[in-house]
Amino acid sequence: MFDEDAIEVARKRFAGRVEFLKSAPALNFLPSPDVPEVAFAGRSNVGKSSLLNALVGRKALARTSVTPGRTQELNFFDVGDPLAFRLVDMPGYGFAKAPKDIVKKWRFLVNDYLRGRQVLKRALVLIDSRHGIKDVDREILEMLDRAAVSYRLVMTKADKMKATDLAQIVAETGAEARKRAAAHPDIIVTSSEGGMGIPELRAAVVEAIG
Repeated sequence: MFDEDAIEVARKRFAGRVEFLKSAPALNFLPSPDVPEVAFAGRSNVGKSSLLNALVGRKALARTSVTPGRTQELNFFDVGDPLAFRLVDMPGYGFAKAPKDIVKKWRFLVNDYLRGRQVLKRALVLIDSRHGIKDVDREILEMLDRAAVSYRLVMTKADKMKATDLAQIVAETGAEARKRAAAHPDIIVTSSEGGMGIPELRAAVVEAIG
C-alpha cells in the first residue's frame, strides 16, 4: 500500500508540532482556509479520539470520552511548524439517544462543511472492525458521495478480532467501498492500542494533502 520511503516521510511530518487550534460549533467559526485539511469521521464510540491520539503520538491531544456523542463540534488541529496541514475531528454520528435538534444541528454542520470547504482534501471514515459497515455509517458515506469528497475507510479496534474474522470483515468492507464513487478502494486496518496500521494511516494523510 505504502513503501518504506512514504512511511518515513509521513513519520517525519507528524514528528513535529501538533496543537489543538479551535472548536467550531458553526461554519462562521471555521479557521481560515489557508492549508490543506484531512477530516476524520466515525460513529460515536468507534475509537476516533484514541486513533487521533495514536496518529499524532500524543496521549491526550484529542479528548476521549466513555460517553458517546460528546463531541458535537468540528475540532481543528494544526500540524507542522511552519503550519503544513490540519486534522479535523468531526462530530461523532449515530447517537440514538440524542435529541432531534442535536441530530439536526449535526447534519447541517457536517453537510455544510463537506460541501463548502475547498481545502478539505480527504475524509477518513472510521469503521469498527467488530461490526463492519452499519446503516448509520452508510449515511455519512452517502453524504460524502453527494458532496464529491474523496474518502478512505479505516478499520478500528482490529486487535479485538480474530484474524480470520477480521479478514472477512475487511474483504466485505472493501467490496462495498469499491461500489462507491468517492471511496478509495484500499482499506487501512488499525489498532490504537497496538499501533497496527498507524504508520500507514500517517502516510495516507500525507498522500491526501499532496
